[in-house]
Amino acid sequence: MSEGTLFDKVWDEHKVAELPGGKDQLFVGMHLIHEVTSPQAFDMLKEQGLKVRRPDLAVAVEDHVIPTDNREHPYVDENCELMSKTLKQNCKETGIRYFEPGSGEHGVCHVLFPEVGAIWPGRLTVMGDSHTSTHGALGALAFGIGTTQVSHVLATQTVAMPKPRVVAVDFIGTPERGTTAKDYALAMIRQLGVDGGKGCAYILRGSPVEHLNAEERMTLCNMGIEGGAKSVIVQPDDMTFGYLEGRPMMPKNFLKAIDYWRSLRSDNDAKYDDYRTVDLEGLVPMVTWGINPEQVIGVNEKIPDFNEFNEKKRRNAEDAAAYMGGFGEQMLGVPVDRAFIGSCTNGRITDMEAVAEIVKGKKVKIPTLLSYGSEKVMQDSIDKGYDEIFRNAGIDVRLPGCSMCLAMNPDKLVGSERCISTSNRNFRGRQGSKTGRTHLASPYTVAASAIEGQIADPRRYL
Repeated sequence: MSEGTLFDKVWDEHKVAELPGGKDQLFVGMHLIHEVTSPQAFDMLKEQGLKVRRPDLAVAVEDHVIPTDNREHPYVDENCELMSKTLKQNCKETGIRYFEPGSGEHGVCHVLFPEVGAIWPGRLTVMGDSHTSTHGALGALAFGIGTTQVSHVLATQTVAMPKPRVVAVDFIGTPERGTTAKDYALAMIRQLGVDGGKGCAYILRGSPVEHLNAEERMTLCNMGIEGGAKSVIVQPDDMTFGYLEGRPMMPKNFLKAIDYWRSLRSDNDAKYDDYRTVDLEGLVPMVTWGINPEQVIGVNEKIPDFNEFNEKKRRNAEDAAAYMGGFGEQMLGVPVDRAFIGSCTNGRITDMEAVAEIVKGKKVKIPTLLSYGSEKVMQDSIDKGYDEIFRNAGIDVRLPGCSMCLAMNPDKLVGSERCISTSNRNFRGRQGSKTGRTHLASPYTVAASAIEGQIADPRRYL
């Protein structure tokens, strides 16, 4: 069993009781809520006559179903309209803080909540959303939970779960120019596998991680869940504290809080359940060729020989290639129909900066949709001139929302369109069409590909 790690220290601080069956009951420091997984949970409380235990330790936002062009009610989709209104009403009735669209404090949950300071190092954080692992970038212990668990947290401010195995993941090596945290994440999944973190919590370490800024670490932790991990966390440091300072929901005595957060550092003799290594030496910009994030190569590499895989992976690879179709030995130069920039993976201001660097003074050849991660990111992009650069390049610039990351709003692929996307999942049907095809890549690579109308190496534009 692990001992003395950052994960262990935060877990133990929040443990209320040991339950029969091997689970621990944990106090939840912050409960994040959105419109998709909360309606049934609120209904469960109402049916049992229960109140929300700690509305002061919960925040809510609508992001999955919200349209990114016209937000006038009622929405065209009746189910989306119902989810939107239900969330707002539930928050009003229970006293949970709701971040209203158009307030200047609205956005995609995993972009917005760090921005407003709802996420603290050492704070156990849960949400009915798998990419809650994002918040581990700030040293929080963050878990995605199911709807039934959401109701338990609302009623008790606790959650029951078994303690996962704690795995140290050491990043080593020097990547090539033009690579980003998104490429690090895809490299991690390629090397460790989509099931590599099954039953585990990853603690990400090493010089390449330490040199990422806070937003880049969020991208890396966001994608960790695609590698099967239950949770992903990075040691909080001066980079973390600098990002958090001055944010509205930070502790009043910020300096005292930093002293506590520093104490959470893993002990020098800490024991881990396992160790893994991610080698970034010579890493180039990455792009997926298949239907899961493990099926990925460098943008200038050849697609692997499926005969070199074990039987299960070979069958999966052949199935993926048949579905994706339309490419030869490599992805470089493969024509794409659409490009999408945004999501909780790559919708932050640093991502907008990367896109602006590539497209400034150029025009995109294919329909390219950009949805800001939050209203703050949108305003910052306007102030920095990025918004004008995007529009001059012919990009369809939208309001914040999950947008084309998933098919729960009007932004969807049509038919067998091929899309290169900064989002986090390339599963069948993920972007709204049963035959649509998705390639994951960094903002650099997506922007370069939008200019060329085909999968491109962004390094020639840098």
